[in-house]
Amino acid sequence: MPTYDLITILGPTASGKTPFAAALAHRLHTEIISADSRQVYRHMDLGTGKDLDDYTVDGHPVPYHLIDIAEPGEKYNLFAYQRDFLAAYHDIRRRGLRPILCGGTGMYLESILKGYRLLPVPENPELRARLAGKSLDELTQILRQYKTLHNVTDLDTPKRAIRAIEIEDYHAHTPVDQRPFPPLSSLIIGIDIDRDTRRRKISRRLQQRLDSGMVDEVRRLLDRGIPPEDLIYYGLEYKYLTLYATGQISYDTMYTQLETAIHQFAKRQMTWFRGMERRGFTIHWLDAALPTEEKISRVLSMLTPD
Repeated sequence: MPTYDLITILGPTASGKTPFAAALAHRLHTEIISADSRQVYRHMDLGTGKDLDDYTVDGHPVPYHLIDIAEPGEKYNLFAYQRDFLAAYHDIRRRGLRPILCGGTGMYLESILKGYRLLPVPENPELRARLAGKSLDELTQILRQYKTLHNVTDLDTPKRAIRAIEIEDYHAHTPVDQRPFPPLSSLIIGIDIDRDTRRRKISRRLQQRLDSGMVDEVRRLLDRGIPPEDLIYYGLEYKYLTLYATGQISYDTMYTQLETAIHQFAKRQMTWFRGMERRGFTIHWLDAALPTEEKISRVLSMLTPD
């Protein structure tokens, strides 16, 4: 059996991956590196489902990294994530610990596990000027010329689609960065939740977050001066809640469309993870319904001591 550099816990939204990762980290006396593209933002708590209480196990806090590290409105990206992951990873390893990577953002996870070599992509004013005024359908067709569209969140708004085209155009005309990225061996654990249970949990969590003030959270972000289009850029909760908070849709429309969008997002997450398996990753799936102790026991049986 191999000796692993890290453990990866992945799964769709509402699968219970975070409380399980925290329980495992507590058992192994280690720390968690988040792989969530929106939980990096401060003040965006309910909308991103941070559930920071999950990081306390039996009264003991489990250290976590790459949550609350960017300001709302900032366009945090994959290059920044890879950079920040490496800083956190090396910090944890220097202290003799094996980190746990946990999250549901497939591109972030795969960029680490596959060791992509990335370049920061600057803005291209000339390209943006050429694309300005094009419809979302037109931008979608342009983006399809560069790649197969796995990540449809690129297509939420024309602004996101233009940025996606900008990135793809840059990579098409720029040599791959040769900076070293350490090859990392990871035990990959997937939390498998059946579709009906996942749907029930998503709907229940959405109502709980709305009852806890998720709309007010968006209003506070708007009051801080963050443009509505910047919040809409983040998609899902922030897209629909911002449309509601700015009077563009009704509460009932917001709720119905948001609930549907989250269900679709969870389905896309599972599609990405199955795609990872086809691309050569071995994911050991554990039934979400298993007791936490049994899941921990199964993971421990797959590990070899450092």
